Amino acid sequence: MVFDSFFDLVFGHVLALPTFWAVLVMSLLISLIITVIYKYTTNQNLMKEMKDEIKELQKEAKELKDNPSEMMKANKKMMETNMKYMTHSLKPTLITFVPIILIFGWMSSNFAYEPIKPKQEFTVDAVFTEEATGKIKIYTSNEIDVQGDAEKDIKDGKASWLLSGGKGEHLLEFGIDGEKQSINVIIDDSKYSEPLKKIKNSKIKEIVIGNRKKTVMDLFGWKLGWLGTYIIFSIVFSMGLRKLMKLH
Repeated sequence: MVFDSFFDLVFGHVLALPTFWAVLVMSLLISLIITVIYKYTTNQNLMKEMKDEIKELQKEAKELKDNPSEMMKANKKMMETNMKYMTHSLKPTLITFVPIILIFGWMSSNFAYEPIKPKQEFTVDAVFTEEATGKIKIYTSNEIDVQGDAEKDIKDGKASWLLSGGKGEHLLEFGIDGEKQSINVIIDDSKYSEPLKKIKNSKIKEIVIGNRKKTVMDLFGWKLGWLGTYIIFSIVFSMGLRKLMKLH
C-alpha cells in the first residue's frame, strides 16, 4: 500500500528497535504531533477562560446545594460552557483523526504479531461453514514444505496444515469442490502479512495463518499488545506534554 510505503520511509527506523521501545517512541511522536496541533489550532486564551469559568460554576453549584433552583441555573450554564469548550477542542481532533488512523494501521502491520521466520514451522487453518463436508487441498510453491498430506478431510468445520518455507512472500491456495481461495504469507525475520482472511459466499469462512500475537509489555501479569501499550504511554506523554506546554 502507498501509505505503508510512506510510513516505512518516515517511521521505518523505529523498526530496528525492540518492539517495546518502538511502541514507546511512536507513542511519544504521536502525542507530540497531536499536542502541537492542538496548541496551534485552538485559542488558548479562550480555552483558559472557559476552563476557569467551568471551575467557578462548579464551585458555585456546590455552594448552592441548599438552593435547588439556583443550583440548576449554575449547572445549566456550566453545561453550556463545557459544550463550547468541547466544540473548540474538536477541531484538532478532526485534523488528526485520519492521519492517526493510518498510522495505527501501519503500527498494527508491524507490531501486532510475531513474524514467521525462514524454516520455522507454522500452521494454516481453513474454517468452514456448518454445512461444509468432504476434502480440501492446499497448493503451494516449491519453496513451501507441507508436513503430511496436502489434502485434508474437513473435521468439525476445520482443516489444518503444518508448513515451513524460505524467506519471501508466498501464495497459498485452497481447492474445494472446484472452488479456489488463496492467502499470501510472508516469511521473514521481521515482517508479516495479515494472518486472517475472511471470505464471503464460499464454503470457506476464513483462512488463518498461525502467527502468534506479540506481547509488548507485561504489566503485573497483564500481557499487553501494541495497542494497550500505546494507550498507556500516550496518556502519560499527553498529560506531560500538555502540562509542559501549559495547554488548557
